[in-house]
Amino acid sequence: MTVTWEELGWERVAAGVGRVRLPGWDCTAGLVVGAGAVLMIDAGSSLAEGARLRTWAGELTGSRVTHLALTHPHFDHVFGAAAFAGTEVFGAVGVDTVPAEELRADAVRNGLDETAATEAADTLVRPRHLVCGEWTLDLGGGRQVLLANVGPGHTAHDLAVLVPGSPETVFCGDLVEESGAPQAGPDAVPSHWPAALDRLLELGGEDALYVPGHGAVVDAAFVRAQRDALAARFGVSR
Repeated sequence: MTVTWEELGWERVAAGVGRVRLPGWDCTAGLVVGAGAVLMIDAGSSLAEGARLRTWAGELTGSRVTHLALTHPHFDHVFGAAAFAGTEVFGAVGVDTVPAEELRADAVRNGLDETAATEAADTLVRPRHLVCGEWTLDLGGGRQVLLANVGPGHTAHDLAVLVPGSPETVFCGDLVEESGAPQAGPDAVPSHWPAALDRLLELGGEDALYVPGHGAVVDAAFVRAQRDALAARFGVSR
């Protein structure tokens, strides 16, 4: 790598695996480096933020981003996707049905500049690859990454990313949040959310690191406690 994670303000989570907390909405983006292939997890809240992530990835890896996984269809995670031209884009089945105008309106309502929101909505990238169950990506050099459709929960279309290693790393999207209570908007499916967290725990196991969509990296005990809190909050029988 040409620079270190820390020099660019990123957090190294495991060998060849890092993440950055973006300003504004404290949204996490992740990066997984293989041999000749690079996976970005989520794309930021605007085209400018997506371009910044693309530049950082190039500085960290010396290569372009080849794969982009979108954890769920909220503007702060998908509006930068058009900055990754030529990238293979993945998302959960159904993520491509969310109207761009709905995302634009939500972005403006949450404080994104209207011009930036309109530009991102007009150029919104729809995933070419839709994950129904699980999808294994081979990034080369013995590195395989598992994309898992674990929702519904935070939205109807939640995708998690498992990166095997020591430790194993699970990118959770907004199924898990550390910097505040999990946000349940009108597109959430509360009755299924605890089960989605059970699926995350099955994927990663007790010793994995869990990367939330917002906030600090957590452990299995945190995910389990958040699962129980959500079940109690929404009256879901366990």
